[in-house]
Amino acid sequence: MSTPKPTAYTPIRYLWLLTGCISFILGTAGIVLPVLPTVPFYMLTLFCFSRSSPKLHARFCRTQLYRRHVESFVKNRTMPRRAKYRIVTVVTLLMLLGAFYMRTRIWGLIILGIVWINHIIYFFFILKTEPSAAGLAEKSRRL
Repeated sequence: MSTPKPTAYTPIRYLWLLTGCISFILGTAGIVLPVLPTVPFYMLTLFCFSRSSPKLHARFCRTQLYRRHVESFVKNRTMPRRAKYRIVTVVTLLMLLGAFYMRTRIWGLIILGIVWINHIIYFFFILKTEPSAAGLAEKSRRL
């Protein structure tokens, strides 16, 4: 995967660096708080660090946080089944909470429903599931 070329203009590089640091903090908080999505924030961190500093980008790619949460998605465009279920569960609970508070606003409920359906379609029909180690062992045994 090729990384974007770092920005030459120094104030813009600092802006990319600041944005990367903020998204890193939010992504790390998302590991503990299920309300914050970890993967999108780490993807933003990866992009911002690649624009600000190649060394920082490479350092982030070597971390265990990157390997555990983002690497399979970046390399294979897959996600573990457990992560998919966790994300969809949290999104569903948050959407239900929002729907409860918007129960008299029909347009708000329609928009929440459309967003929820799009999440379901993306995570279960578009995004591929990462094969588990047991599934790979079974497949190799059959061959």
